[in-house]
Amino acid sequence: MSESIIQDRELPGLSNGEIARYSRHLLLPELGMDGQKRLKAAKVLLVGTGGLGAPLALYLAAAGVGTLGIVDFDFVEESNLQRQVIHGTRDIGRPKVASAKDRIRSINPHSNVIIFNTMLTDANALDIIRDFDVVADGTDNYQTRYLVNDACVLLGKPNVYGSIFQFEGQVSVFYAKEGPCYRCLYPEPPPPGLVPSCAEGGVVGVLPGIVGSLQANEVIKLIAGGGDSLTGRLLLFDAWKMKFRELKLDKDPHCPICGREPSIHGLIDYEQFCGLKKNQDEEPVETISAKELKARFDRNDPLQIIDIREPHERAIVKFPRAKAIPLGQMTRRMEEFDPAVDAVFICKIGRRSIFAIRALREAGYTGRLLNLEDGVNAWARDVDTTLPVY
Repeated sequence: MSESIIQDRELPGLSNGEIARYSRHLLLPELGMDGQKRLKAAKVLLVGTGGLGAPLALYLAAAGVGTLGIVDFDFVEESNLQRQVIHGTRDIGRPKVASAKDRIRSINPHSNVIIFNTMLTDANALDIIRDFDVVADGTDNYQTRYLVNDACVLLGKPNVYGSIFQFEGQVSVFYAKEGPCYRCLYPEPPPPGLVPSCAEGGVVGVLPGIVGSLQANEVIKLIAGGGDSLTGRLLLFDAWKMKFRELKLDKDPHCPICGREPSIHGLIDYEQFCGLKKNQDEEPVETISAKELKARFDRNDPLQIIDIREPHERAIVKFPRAKAIPLGQMTRRMEEFDPAVDAVFICKIGRRSIFAIRALREAGYTGRLLNLEDGVNAWARDVDTTLPVY
């Protein structure tokens, strides 16, 4: 059993309307009036209002969390609506924080919503997080996960973590005062581009709803006190196989930020840490735009068009004149390329194809290699508008 993180303030009262609204909570002895007052007194920051942030915001607002902060700099897109249930069709094009605020207020007008329509960075993270009791991380990139973790450790805040990919999800509570932090589990980020994003690898729509709801449950327990939190435990969920597993996490005594002799005492450059800044010594990858490629098609220039997407992606959109060679087969099929003819590599958004080009270079291929900028989606947007953008 754990104590509530809300220990240092006078608890507010509940109006008759609030008692009626939260009556099903009040009937639970584990929550009751005291737990509901703590929820009302609490301030929770949600980093991201996408797949995970949507159920987090909806359920925490409904539960009666008094103040919800939401950080996001993105806009609602049609492809979001398959899973980001806090937004609707009429919200397409709006800032996500604005759409989320309206939906939260429609669920619970008692909730105070503070919006930060900005990217969370090493320059603003400490100032934004400082006034909140709990942070719930609903981000989808490594640089922000390390940033949120480090800021929470430095400020002594619990970080309720969730991540999703395709059919699999993870949930934990990283609270350096009581257990390990995110760096104890993942000391180093993976090489950039090695792990596809949801935009590239896909995600089943219900998964973030399940994982985000589990995160909301952990937030409620931290605030109300009691229950067994996921501090020191990593919960793994496979939606396709419908299986849960749990791993025990230990605090790393050598962790650079929460260990016995920390070497990190402030926020760092997380893009550089995650290898996202360009290496000046690395040979740049030559690009070609969709319109430039169309012009070369029209001139009947000799070209090799290499589609590195997987078969299920090619079934969504077929690319003209393309030869399919999945990324994992690239170097062992190098003899199929003609070094005398320019080769253009395509994927969905022009990121994975960069890895194919670099792999061929490292393998010794000497021909000219071009990357289709912004991938198949650019072709559908700028050249053949009869094709879907996915």
